[in-house]
Amino acid sequence: MPYNEIIQELRKDKGLTQTELAKIFLTTQRTISNWESGRNEPPYEMLIKYAKYFDVSVDYILGVSKQEK
Repeated sequence: MPYNEIIQELRKDKGLTQTELAKIFLTTQRTISNWESGRNEPPYEMLIKYAKYFDVSVDYILGVSKQEK
């Protein structure tokens, strides 16, 4: 599964809207939307924030590992 689908799934599984996640990560809803659609790639600092917030590994987000941790 591509990273953009994984980050979208993580957000939805947590019951968050793009706007809510944007506030948590101090960014905009449009930025989250662009990452989830694959139009833009999140910077590595944001991948680390995703991993910490959702308690998964960066490898999981990138699709390198099927294990969340």
